[in-house]
Amino acid sequence: MQMQRIGVFVCHCGTNIAGTVDVAAVAEALKSQPGVVFSTHYTYMCSEAGQNIIKDAIRDNKLTGVVVCSCSPRMHEATFRKCAESAGINPYMVEIANIREQCSWIHKDMKIGTEKAIALGSAAIAKVQLNAPLTAGTTPVTKRALVIGGGIAGIQAALDIADAGFPVDIVETKPTIGGKMTQIDKTFPTLDCAACILTPKMVDCAQNDKIKIYSYSEVSKVSGFVGNFTVTIKKKARYVDETKCTGCGECTTKCPQKKVPNEFNLGLDTRHAIYIPFAQAVPKVATIDPNYCMKLKTGKCGVCSMVCGAKAINYEAKDEFIEEKYGAIVVATGYNPISLEKFDEYAYSQSPDVVSSLELERLMNAAGPTGGTLLRPSDGKHPKTIVFVQCVGSRCAASEERGHEYCSRICCMYTAKHAMLCREKYPDTDVYVFYIDVRTPGKLYDEFYRRAVEQYGVHYIKGQVGKVIPEADGTLTVQGSDLIDNRQLKIKADMVVLAASIEADKSARPLATMLTASMDTNDFFTEAHAKLRPVESPTAGVYLAGCCQGPKDIPDTVSQAGAAASKVIGLLVKDELKNNPCVATPDENMCNGCSSCEKVCPYGAISYIEKDFARGAGRPGHIPLMRRVAQVNPAVCQGCGACTVTCPSGAMNLKGFTNQQIMAEVDAVCQW
Repeated sequence: MQMQRIGVFVCHCGTNIAGTVDVAAVAEALKSQPGVVFSTHYTYMCSEAGQNIIKDAIRDNKLTGVVVCSCSPRMHEATFRKCAESAGINPYMVEIANIREQCSWIHKDMKIGTEKAIALGSAAIAKVQLNAPLTAGTTPVTKRALVIGGGIAGIQAALDIADAGFPVDIVETKPTIGGKMTQIDKTFPTLDCAACILTPKMVDCAQNDKIKIYSYSEVSKVSGFVGNFTVTIKKKARYVDETKCTGCGECTTKCPQKKVPNEFNLGLDTRHAIYIPFAQAVPKVATIDPNYCMKLKTGKCGVCSMVCGAKAINYEAKDEFIEEKYGAIVVATGYNPISLEKFDEYAYSQSPDVVSSLELERLMNAAGPTGGTLLRPSDGKHPKTIVFVQCVGSRCAASEERGHEYCSRICCMYTAKHAMLCREKYPDTDVYVFYIDVRTPGKLYDEFYRRAVEQYGVHYIKGQVGKVIPEADGTLTVQGSDLIDNRQLKIKADMVVLAASIEADKSARPLATMLTASMDTNDFFTEAHAKLRPVESPTAGVYLAGCCQGPKDIPDTVSQAGAAASKVIGLLVKDELKNNPCVATPDENMCNGCSSCEKVCPYGAISYIEKDFARGAGRPGHIPLMRRVAQVNPAVCQGCGACTVTCPSGAMNLKGFTNQQIMAEVDAVCQW
């Protein structure tokens, strides 16, 4: 093997690295490594001046390989590869030794940090010695996008992509698009009608010829890779033909089964077994609930079929599975309020007058169960005293298993909104808010909170509620502490409203598994980089919008949806994408055809063929020796490496990360 001519470039990264690592000593020590013909250090190697140092060294010293000791390759690997390529070196002859995140940031002793930086640099040099030039191929891009989730995030992303001229499909699990925003009465800080903002966008989606809505559907399978995803969509049986139903609602009024809990109103009233979720639903098509329909359960009834003038009812309908191809995917699965069953000190399961904030939204909404009049669920009377409890399930201690450590961001603001609306509509109502801290991180948000206190006379009490006790007379005794006045309080309340934290939708984790996307411990999707790539998933071609990535309000959700759409558009305008040349390659002489690699490949890139290994194969009279061996489709393989670690015979190797290269790095590190 011909010895490489390697150049080593050590970055100070200001004081990020140089503060804990003696960069000059690292450059000097690495100069003596086999194959190194040039070694230097510079303050900012990623800067234009730093890159010019690399280019000049490549030309002057006829370098064939480059090692940059700097920050994580996730930050600047592409930068240094382009730099080397412009100077005439194959970009895959560049290696990054991460001496920032893996060294300087985790060590305080300069001697230890310097020694480790030298070891990491030596490992990168050992790998470059075994590197080979790689060339990327290309694959065509499917110019169609998929948006998973039909809330405001999914709607906005779909509209923006469609406006750019690309077809886009929305998959929504509910019978209608709109998400949680359809259940909200007013929005902060402007107190404008949520439905007035949202429903025009829902109608735009329905009328846009570039957008196809798969409501009452879910994604059941995802395969492929960026630019070429294959997705199977399960379209659940509505038992109503969408192409025939006119949304007249006649069937929903005649259905005799009318004691079904209404999930749109959070169980505060009932609906029929055949229903349209709300008046502005898109698509406005009836759906039969098979759990309550007497015809589907017992074979008796059939009233809805009799009264349907459009003949849209079909009791024999089955789930459909539709397979589509997409170039990019936007995840917008949204959120759900945390279950309050675990917080029994607030008597949520004991008294109907202890409600969640979203339930209060429905009680105050003109389209809600009480027609917009705020009434106590227990007796239908107007409440005179309302207590709001903040941070229920938010900012819990790490030791608690019933809530979350993070702040849900929206609770302080929507509680201020609720308090103001209660005081505005019912000036005779006393409103108390127990809070830990008031957090108002947004434009005009703090002014909005101060309006609640100064203009509307809402009583804010810094402290926590210890217990809510239902009394025999129907009232609720709220026991809490006032930390400002250092006293214990007991407030007789007619209603208690719990500001429930929000958490990722339950569909997020199984979907992440299908997408091979990363998630954090709270089941929120992880972005590729918190600051530089906030709407991109680490999985290429998968983008994030809304609360699937973390708690956020409507303006932030819409902003992120637009950003995700712009990324999708930037991908779909390309006719083809460069493939990753770091793909798996099998050694047919070692492969025993066990299928282990095929089973773990998330992209379906591995298949098997029967191959003749006899001497003189193809010649007349030879005796064939057939053996089953793996083959990899390089256009599909994404270089994840799952097959290489699974292969029991060591037959699978990954270009750019071969077993020999990895072991050479290990040996180099062990020398230090």
